[in-house]
Amino acid sequence: MNKIAVSSLTMEQMKDFVREQGQPAFRARQLFRWLHQRGADGFSQMTDLPKAWISQLAETCEIERLQIRRCQRSKDGTRKYLLGLADGNCIESVWMQYSYGNTVCVSTQVGCRMGCRFCASTQGGRVRNLTAGEIAGEIYAVMRDTGERVSHIVLMGIGEPLDNFDNVMDFLSIISSPDGVNIGMRNISLSTCGLVPKIYELAQRKLQLTLSVSLHAPENAMRSRMMPVNDAYPVEQLIAACRDYQKITGRRISFEYSMVRGVNDSPQTARCLAQLIRGMGAHVNLIPINPVDGSPFTAADSQAIHRFQAELGRLGVNATVRRRLGADISAACGQLRREAKKEGTDG
Repeated sequence: MNKIAVSSLTMEQMKDFVREQGQPAFRARQLFRWLHQRGADGFSQMTDLPKAWISQLAETCEIERLQIRRCQRSKDGTRKYLLGLADGNCIESVWMQYSYGNTVCVSTQVGCRMGCRFCASTQGGRVRNLTAGEIAGEIYAVMRDTGERVSHIVLMGIGEPLDNFDNVMDFLSIISSPDGVNIGMRNISLSTCGLVPKIYELAQRKLQLTLSVSLHAPENAMRSRMMPVNDAYPVEQLIAACRDYQKITGRRISFEYSMVRGVNDSPQTARCLAQLIRGMGAHVNLIPINPVDGSPFTAADSQAIHRFQAELGRLGVNATVRRRLGADISAACGQLRREAKKEGTDG
């Protein structure tokens, strides 16, 4: 019998579940809080629930909890985790410290099928989607290990969040619930490589999160060379979707731009980018890429990055260079999992 993953239920789903269990409505909030606020990893810990129901839950339900397989610590304080799932697969999460609080970068899939050629996550393809409870479990595992509260989340780890749309939406509902860890939507950033239909679907939700679009190039030939998804949703379609997203939600978009030596780092390319996103008021996040074995791309040097940033600024585009964290601990997305697979420690 397949057990019910109660840790993946949103509050509304929990209410339906509790009603089907023949329990009074207030039990939904109690059970949800045990799972997402108190961090219970077993039903026997839920001391204010009826003993008979606890026994029933233990027989028919499961709590998705992730185990830390490995933790790498950087000199800058960043921690990168290899987290084990119940089926033997592994994913990665990264804990980062900033002046405004602690951020966790979470994975949304085991592997990825998007094929971006500068990313280790996609090597080997997608194995499966993560459930809402597993994504939330990344946050809880990091909080247990660090002993500190997480205030911000970026969905920018292994996988494409919009390729796991329904589970990611349930995760957002769970993690932002006042009966859980209550991380506000404005402190959550969701990164996509540009799945245009899903951007429109997300827009209809009118969530207050920040949408970060992995653009990386301002014209089709260049972007397709780096990101195969561009063949399905070329730059013109993507930018049109981004402009519509802003109109529908009233939320400013952030563009992620990985700086690749000799590919997308010239002043001329900066001018092309500025023209493409003119009038959007968008922020551009310039990313010095971490080295990835097997990738044909290398990081642009700091001089080229700052020339690029200056050219964007001259043209009225707000651009910052992302603080580079964890380069000494294989912090590029997917590297730690890839190393574990080579060693035979990832199922």
